[in-house]
Amino acid sequence: MEMLARLAEMLQRGEDQDVLRLTREAVAQGLPAARILNDGLIAGMNVVGERFKCHDIFLPDVLLAARAMYAGMEELKPLLIRDGVPARGRVVLGTVQGDLHDIGKNLVAIMLRGAGYEVVDLGHNVAPAAFVDAAERADARVIGLSALLTTTMPVMRQVVEQVRARGLAGRVRVIVGGAPVSADFAREIGADDYGYDGASAVDKVAALMAAR
Repeated sequence: MEMLARLAEMLQRGEDQDVLRLTREAVAQGLPAARILNDGLIAGMNVVGERFKCHDIFLPDVLLAARAMYAGMEELKPLLIRDGVPARGRVVLGTVQGDLHDIGKNLVAIMLRGAGYEVVDLGHNVAPAAFVDAAERADARVIGLSALLTTTMPVMRQVVEQVRARGLAGRVRVIVGGAPVSADFAREIGADDYGYDGASAVDKVAALMAAR
């Protein structure tokens, strides 16, 4: 529908007031909230993610698009809850203990929410047990770990070990990322996957959600 295409376009431009207006108009026309979400907001953020992945746009553009996404989501949230529309899945996210850097982690959270996932963001300096506790409470399928300091990377191994010790391996997947982290390191500690940036993390989380 032309209105949802315009909604997606305004989101890509970061025009939060236009996104809010078009979302309200779509609701007023009786379009299902799930359709507005998927064919308007998420469709727009998917384009943003692809353009960011190709370095066609940059972080400020993503942040503006995310602000626009949230404007529409605030309008839709009560309707989605009323209609019982589920999120694509839950992800627990945080920067590991001893590390206070969270810019990259925040970007991943934005991209995941834009793709339709429910994100439990624990912030930074998060202890290993707190990740696993949160995943159990939220019934999350994926734990995402971020680190910028090489000295805090060993904490990621501790999270993987706790997932296994609690018998959650296979049901709860662990993905790691951050500037000093690599695919080799992820394999070494037994993590399920590695995301090299925010856009790739969304693709990897989708794959982990689909894995059985």
